[in-house]
Amino acid sequence: MTSDIRLAFAHPEERAAASAGADPRDRISLRDHVVAVEIGAFQKERGHTQRVMFNVVVEVRPARQPLNDDVDRILSYDRITEAISDELASQRLNLLETLAERVAERILAEPQAMRAFVRIEKLDIGPYKLGVEIVRSRAEVAVKVVGQDGQEASLHPLVVYLDNAAIASPDLSSRLDALQTQGLPVILTVGLPDVVRPETGHRPTQRRVDLLAIEQNAWMLAARDSRCVVMATRTEIDWAVKRGQMLVWAPGKMVLDAVDGPQSRDPVALSLWLAELMAAERLVVHGDVALPAGSRVMVERA
Repeated sequence: MTSDIRLAFAHPEERAAASAGADPRDRISLRDHVVAVEIGAFQKERGHTQRVMFNVVVEVRPARQPLNDDVDRILSYDRITEAISDELASQRLNLLETLAERVAERILAEPQAMRAFVRIEKLDIGPYKLGVEIVRSRAEVAVKVVGQDGQEASLHPLVVYLDNAAIASPDLSSRLDALQTQGLPVILTVGLPDVVRPETGHRPTQRRVDLLAIEQNAWMLAARDSRCVVMATRTEIDWAVKRGQMLVWAPGKMVLDAVDGPQSRDPVALSLWLAELMAAERLVVHGDVALPAGSRVMVERA
């Protein structure tokens, strides 16, 4: 318990290291960045500024090519301070929680950023610091779209897992109709087909075999309804989500290319990973399968 409490109040850099996976990422950090800003929900906090301190750690994607000492190939520290200053300049906020969310979202919009630890503390409330700390990953940043009014908005798709019985069901078309009436972009996911597949006896290669089998099942679904267009890349999926189109996910490329992709071969776990990656509204599961627990996205049974 003592070590847990110590870590809870440790600098975000130490917390990032403690929660790193088997393949830890590079990290950049901003320490003790103090800004005078008007913020707060109480009347006494209005009309004057107070000191707020930021500590930020960003885990970054490994460089795919030599850096050659070129600043354009890294996530610059300036992008962190700019994310803070831009958010502080955009609107007066009541809550540190809101500010932390928005700063993290700006940072995670950078292509190199994979996970952000943001701690914000008020320094002038009393003889102590009051603050919040959040951890957000690229998984929680929604697709953005610019509306007719020129304002940017987040799109949170509906991810739907269909078991084989649902795929083969005579009422598949009406089920898809019902999904579309909810007014959200729909991403369909599927599991393993009901056929015998090769068993390699070797976990890495079996993972690839299983992913290929899931993709075969995705094409089986595509054959049943013309709305079920199979897509395999994040670019394709983002394009379809922005246009409110239905699609079926072929998971192989995204799972295998992901820096911190899911290690599980369970199709529902893969669906949840996609739902978190896409900042989905929720994951709806069709079929008699176990529902995953502890997710950042609401999971419900159809």
